Amino acid sequence: MHDDGALVEKRIDRFVRERLRPAVHRASVPLRVDAWSVTDAPVPFSEAVRQSYTAFGTGRAWGRPWGTTWFHVTGTVPAEWAGEAGTRVELVVDLGFSRATPGFQAEGLVWTPDGIILKAVEPRNRSVPLRARPGGQVDLYIEAAANPDVTSGFTFVATDQGDPATAGTDQIYRLKRVDLALRDEAVWQLSQDFWTLTGLMRELPVGLARRAEIRRALESCIDAMDPDDVAGTAGLGRAALAAVLARPANASAHRLHAVGHVHIDSAWLWPVRETVRKVARTFSNVLSLMEENPDFAFAASSAQQYAWLKEHYPELFARVKAQVAAGRFVPVGGMWVESDTNMPGGEALARQFVTGKRFFIEEFGVEPLEVWLPDSFGYSAALPQIMVAAGSRWFLTQKTSWNETNLMPHHTFRWEGIDGTQIFTHFPPVDTYNAQLSGEEPARAERQYAEKGAANTSLVPFGWGDGGGGPTEEMIAAARRTASLGGSPTVELSTPRRFFEAAEAEYPEPPVWSGELYLEFHRGTYTSQARTKRGNCRSEHLLREAELWACAASVSSGAEYPYDALEQAWQTVLLQQFHDILPGSSIAWVHQEAERNYAAVADALTTLIEVSARQMCGAGDGAVTLNAGPFPSEAYQGWGVARRPRRMPSAPRRHPAPRCAARPPASCSTTASWPSRSTLTGSSPPLVDLAAARELMPRGARGNLLQLHRDTPTQWDAWDIDEHYKRNTVDLSAAESVEVFADAPEQVGVRVTRTFGSSRLVERITLAAGSPAIDLHLEIDWHEKQKLLKLAFPLDLHADRAASEIQFGHVFRATHTNTSWDAARFETVAHRWVHVGEPGYGVAVANDSTYGHDIGRSTGPDGRTRTTVRLSLLRAEVFPDPAADQGRHELRVSLRVGAGIPEAVAEGYRLNRPLRTVDGVSAARVEHLIEVDNPAVVVEAVKLAEDRSGDLIVRLYEAHGSRARARVIRHFEATDVTETDLLERPLAAGAATLSADGPALALELRPFQLVTLRFARP
Repeated sequence: MHDDGALVEKRIDRFVRERLRPAVHRASVPLRVDAWSVTDAPVPFSEAVRQSYTAFGTGRAWGRPWGTTWFHVTGTVPAEWAGEAGTRVELVVDLGFSRATPGFQAEGLVWTPDGIILKAVEPRNRSVPLRARPGGQVDLYIEAAANPDVTSGFTFVATDQGDPATAGTDQIYRLKRVDLALRDEAVWQLSQDFWTLTGLMRELPVGLARRAEIRRALESCIDAMDPDDVAGTAGLGRAALAAVLARPANASAHRLHAVGHVHIDSAWLWPVRETVRKVARTFSNVLSLMEENPDFAFAASSAQQYAWLKEHYPELFARVKAQVAAGRFVPVGGMWVESDTNMPGGEALARQFVTGKRFFIEEFGVEPLEVWLPDSFGYSAALPQIMVAAGSRWFLTQKTSWNETNLMPHHTFRWEGIDGTQIFTHFPPVDTYNAQLSGEEPARAERQYAEKGAANTSLVPFGWGDGGGGPTEEMIAAARRTASLGGSPTVELSTPRRFFEAAEAEYPEPPVWSGELYLEFHRGTYTSQARTKRGNCRSEHLLREAELWACAASVSSGAEYPYDALEQAWQTVLLQQFHDILPGSSIAWVHQEAERNYAAVADALTTLIEVSARQMCGAGDGAVTLNAGPFPSEAYQGWGVARRPRRMPSAPRRHPAPRCAARPPASCSTTASWPSRSTLTGSSPPLVDLAAARELMPRGARGNLLQLHRDTPTQWDAWDIDEHYKRNTVDLSAAESVEVFADAPEQVGVRVTRTFGSSRLVERITLAAGSPAIDLHLEIDWHEKQKLLKLAFPLDLHADRAASEIQFGHVFRATHTNTSWDAARFETVAHRWVHVGEPGYGVAVANDSTYGHDIGRSTGPDGRTRTTVRLSLLRAEVFPDPAADQGRHELRVSLRVGAGIPEAVAEGYRLNRPLRTVDGVSAARVEHLIEVDNPAVVVEAVKLAEDRSGDLIVRLYEAHGSRARARVIRHFEATDVTETDLLERPLAAGAATLSADGPALALELRPFQLVTLRFARP
């Protein structure tokens, strides 16, 4: 037989394009359109329906960027449509959709006149089924959002449309179509047959008989039909395809669990306010599909998004709740949002689960067991313990398929965290969380599945994300056709739980991956939008501080605990830890709003702290110093408070000599020794640890060195730092001025002013007598573009690995590049500190809001190895926010000498939880709540129970990476103590070894073990 396969496939494409698709609708008629535009923020339907609408025809422009236009559409279903068997009436809308990706342009929501949401319309989901009969009236409202396409095709060019102040007022869409249409069901079904079969055909090898069989069946179908009467001959066409569609899948075919899903970023290239509407639009689509497809289930994460629905769309929320009860609408994830997992602190990441699961349990009576994070930018090694401590059983993600250098070796495995906790984990080999169930996607999943021979099951999440509308009836039709189809993996409409239970049963002993799931991509997210990151860091510490003192006030004086205020603050902070807000990868609008929210949180929490202090101590004319940190300070040796009079005594006190010193400048007459002027301006005098008699700075190296790099990523500006930035470096060693100052008799410092480009930086360098740490305070007025500012500390240390703090512990990463995995970690994340050292000696570098670091080892001109710690302070990307980070910033860094891991941990807390002084209190003594006698066991949270019973919760962890015994001594009345999970439920078998002796509780913890204690109070 002559090979005419290529010609036949071209014929098939043309038939679909010119004959089949146009015949899906037998007839259509335009509806009357009237319009009313919202001048500012979106309004509820109850307000929009009362407005005066004016005539508005198709073809007209509408919608200023970020504006809303309400279209009132009316008309009559043609009487001649009566008796048309095998059809349905539907509304078909084209708001002016472009070829851009769904979810990144105009979207609409269709309402009835009595305020019931029917369904949404989006670029790939334009029709709304109607129950109107021939001769019946149609009366509907369309809430159309003129969201601009900020992506510009993801070319990463600067855009002014991410800020309403610069987005302009021109109308950006043109209404193309608002019609009633009569859909031919047989033609629509035939079009789905063609879509599935042609997709499969093109995935099969050219020489395979099954490919030729499908091609010839499609050709026979076209031959059997009349191109001038597609509707009348669609039945003949479907009959010609019946046999090829009935061919069963191979017994060894890969098994796919297809889960209806939508990934809606809680903010990104649109503001939070628009996400609220995206959720309503998508969920209404899902509910519409459920009416027609009883075997269809849908999974959605993020308790915050359900909470928005409850607040803004109560009728829609009630319908969702009914489907949750029926097991078809499936809450997953258990978190408040799909947060970043690199930068949120330990307690904040725990609260993502506490707050999210509480919502799902209280609202739906459902506890998600699947942690669902397909799109976060890497996954902390602390996460397995946190997930299991929250009662979760399984973990799903997708993002590491984006790795630039190394492929993960597993798709199904057990992930082990820093404490040894393991969780069953799956990476869908389909490599997308927005699948359409095309022929290409199941084939890719089967081809890439890493566990072949040991297991054969994977999950595919399908649905248009980010406001694209979610799953469609076409996707469900594809799933049905590939349930068992020769040449294809099998596809089962499923739920996450059904998949995980099947996968666990099939593969009970999968391989183990230990440590972080580092994303070899998007490394710039540790640094972009520094003000957002600082707001998060400060908010986290303020929340812990406010809870502690509110708890102390409640226990000591019976004060009312501010549950509602604290819950509101937590929910704001948790929302802004979403994986495109905290990482700094959103439009200007999002970050401006985040900064305002952080300022409001800080004001509210500061007020709560001051109120709690006065409740603890009583009103008076004295002052109280509060130590909310878990370690002793000069003012107070432990958790709690220390009193001091309003006026400090003027008599000088004796202090030990400084531990860390260099040659003092001639103008410095204090007893402390300071880095010399030449140190600060770029030359290299010795920096000495006096106690260890050890020089810290390599000969010829410059310490405290600010470096400016070109920062022009290959793609994904705000997301990426590419390694080629290192090739373009300017050392900012020149100083405009250097001044010595004295803040107090025991503390002096040097102020260095530098100017570079269009920016100005003032650095205060201080050292307190007896202190092992040099403190740096940087004030930066930043006006660079596409530049990266780093702060470098070269150290005379031969360190083959560096420790970086993460949630409830730390990880070690290589300082060398022996393997491609090591080399790919050229920019890493750390929380409050990093530590480098040799056996017996080390140095800690701490910070108060900087997450991005690079730590490497090199050989100096003298042939000796050195280890350099660099902090990434600021970036200046142009997409998606062209004004990112412009303006003033304030950062703190410290360098602590002679430090081991214990000293690094303490230094991180010192810098981030400073002492606080509150005036207007009496001098009455208040006992602190909790004491711990081992510094390796760190108390991270003290609060009252979530159920508002008044029980007291203490969360602590082992911080040094070793086994630890400790006594926890309470200074309050309690009738019992129980170890609980994060949701404060008793553990059947506690993870910690506990024994009580009156007010003292003895603990034995494994390395990095996290423990939650619940004290029942009378």
